[in-house]
Formats: sequence, structure tokens, C-alpha cells
Amino acid sequence: MKRFLTLITLFSLAGAAAQPYRPTSGREPLRGTLVAAPTAAEAEYAAPQASRYLSPLEEWTADDSVRESDFTVPFAWANRQVYIHMGPASTEYELLVNGRSAGYNADPNHAADFNVTKLAREGRNRLAVRFTEPSELAALESWKQQSAPAFDGAYVFSQPTMHIRDVAVNSRLVEGETKAEIGIVVRTAGLNPKTSRIHYDLRTPDSTRLASGHRELTLGMRGEDTIRFVVSIPDSLRWNAAHPVLCDLRLRTQYEGRFGEYIRLRLGFRTVGTHEGQLTVNGGPVELRIREVAPTAAPHDLARLKSEGYNALKLRAGAVPEGFYAACDTLGIYVVAQAPIDTRASGTDIRRGGNPSNDPAWLPAYLERTADSYHAAKRHPSVIAFSLAEKSANGINLYESYLQMKRTGDPRPFVYPDAGGEWNSDALTVGPGEE
Repeated sequence: MKRFLTLITLFSLAGAAAQPYRPTSGREPLRGTLVAAPTAAEAEYAAPQASRYLSPLEEWTADDSVRESDFTVPFAWANRQVYIHMGPASTEYELLVNGRSAGYNADPNHAADFNVTKLAREGRNRLAVRFTEPSELAALESWKQQSAPAFDGAYVFSQPTMHIRDVAVNSRLVEGETKAEIGIVVRTAGLNPKTSRIHYDLRTPDSTRLASGHRELTLGMRGEDTIRFVVSIPDSLRWNAAHPVLCDLRLRTQYEGRFGEYIRLRLGFRTVGTHEGQLTVNGGPVELRIREVAPTAAPHDLARLKSEGYNALKLRAGAVPEGFYAACDTLGIYVVAQAPIDTRASGTDIRRGGNPSNDPAWLPAYLERTADSYHAAKRHPSVIAFSLAEKSANGINLYESYLQMKRTGDPRPFVYPDAGGEWNSDALTVGPGEE
């Protein structure tokens, strides 16, 4: 407690040295990869593919810190929402459509979507990505080297006015049986009440149906709600690193008899918790043999590590490519997801002018980045824990980040390996092989 009060005092002193922080604006809430297709057949693709509702942006012009590309909004997208999807980027950026700002992303380490419906017009449009150089967030990103602005691809896509925004999975043990609750998050961008029918179909790898049905949902102006259904998961379908079984969830939305989107997701069902610092998966203890890796590690590198006896990865801070967690789901390897915070270059001094972890001016950035890393990874069965930061001293910003994450109610541990025994890190025991 004395340590905590001392930090509160330093918290107050740090305010005098506060640096301006520009928060994210105009960006959609982060989620895992979710692609809407115009037909059930096209929804078979797990990764984004060109379709009537999705167009990759492949031709770009570069001028210093600005990248520009043209995109077309077809007539078929009338009365639908138009989004720009940006892959992870090297630095924060502002998105502009036809010369007008669509939003700003202060955490470019994950893929992001921007709703540009009000800025785009039917026909040809101009997209500009204006990168911030030098980065205003370098203090939080000690792992980065100076380089030209870059990003991991982009595309424009469309969803119905009332559409599926996200899917969440919550598995729990009930009297020894695994119960999986699947939540389908539905949102409308309309100003008037709107009713749609949401269809769901959950199948095993051999196409055996586990659950199917539909729900009618009415939402008011710009409303959002979640449709939930619960299914019992037999032992043979419970996901773990030795048995990485994935089921298919197929979704579609229907409005006035017409289907507006089809979505396919691969889901794994398992429970995760801890008992006296020991990780448990599906109710049983698991000894973690952890290897620390960069999030840019290729699937063949991950497969090699698993063949060498590692069953878990601790990610280093950095941008997470789309498809990384899905590859771990398929391969069968546990992951400790890492928030993109590494302030080691600022040293360990938490007094005024020292490490950002105890400077309240940086608190919004810490809260945003820890939340972003959670929401981008939470759906994946391979993710068994979340790390708040890396080599970032300690202080009020990491305390508040830990409390924010605990309020999610997620039973997976939230850890900070450099907490030095302080309270803002859940206990998690790892076995031989840790690096």
C-alpha cells in the first residue's frame, strides 16, 4: 500500500510534464477477422477474397508520408454501409476519403475498420492514408526501428445497414460438461427501427450439425444487441494444443426476405483458468513450455517450434499480422497475446519525466492498447492469457490497464511479467523451455 501511495504522489507530479496524446477517433471497435460475403459459397473462404462486397486496394501512389489509392462504390452498395479495412501499419495514421477525414488510428498494431459511408459516393473515390512522421508514440514502442511508412494491405467492403459486427465465444464447465455460449453481436447504422432475421448454423469438422436456428431482432436508431445460443460440446470436440479441433459457424442476415451477408468463422471450444498459478485447460492442469517469438513469425516457424517440444508462445510487442492467431488455432499451440507497449528505452525511473507507465498523460494510450490487443485476440481458442506490456517499469497506467482488463470478466489470466511482484499481474506458472 505504501508503494501504491508513493506512486499516486508521483502520478500527480507527472501531470506537470504531460505530453499531448491524440486518441483514436472514427475507428470501429476492434474485433477479430470477420468477412461478409454475398453468397454462401463465397463465405467458404476463411480469408478476405474479392467479391461483389469486397475490393482489394492494390494500386497506391506514395508522396513522403502519404499513400493514396482509388476505390469504387458500385450502385449495388446503395443502402448499405461502406468500410475501409486497413491492415497493421508501421505508425499511427489519419484516413481521408475524398479529402475529408474519416478517422485517426493511434494504435496501428492491429487491423482496423473505418465506416466511410457518409464520405464515399457512388462511383470513383480517393483514399489517402496520412502517416504521422515522426511517430508521436515512439515512447511506447521501443522495439521499432526507423523506417518508411508501411501497412499490411487494405480493402474496401460493404455490409447491410443492419449487420453482424462481431462474434464472441464463452466456454465454461458445468458439472464436468463444456457449455459454449456463442454471442452474435448485431448492429444497425439506421436512424429508424429495423428488424432482421439472423440465421446461425454450427457444425463439426465432418459437417455434423451441433446447433442451428434463427432469431428475429429489432434495433432502434444506431442500436446494437447480442443474440446468444448455448451448445454442449462433447469431449471429442474440445480444443487443446494436442487436439486442435475447430468447428464451422455459418451466419447470414435476412431483411425483408433477402439475404444481405454470409459469414463463416472457425471456432474452437475450450475452458481456461488458473489454480494456484497453474494454468488449466478444460479443467485439467497444463504445463507450459513457452518460447518467446515476434508476432511476425511465419506458420512454418511455429510448426517447427511445436515439433521441438514447445506448446506455448509468448509474443513480443509489435504489430500482429492478420491470420497469426488463426494459424495458432489450427496448429494447436497456446499463445500469450501481447499488448503493443514496450517503454524500455525510457528507463525504469517512474518519477516526473521518467517512464511513461507512471505518466497520466499516457493513460488513454495504455488503456486503448491493452483493450485493442484483447479484443483482437479474444475469440481465438489458442489465446490462453494476455500480457499488458513488456519491459515497461510499472505505475498507474499499468495498474489501470490491469483493472480495465479484469472488468471484462474473462477467466484467462492478465499478466505483466515485469510487475516485480506487484498486484497488477495474475499468477501464471510456466514450465521448462521458457525464454
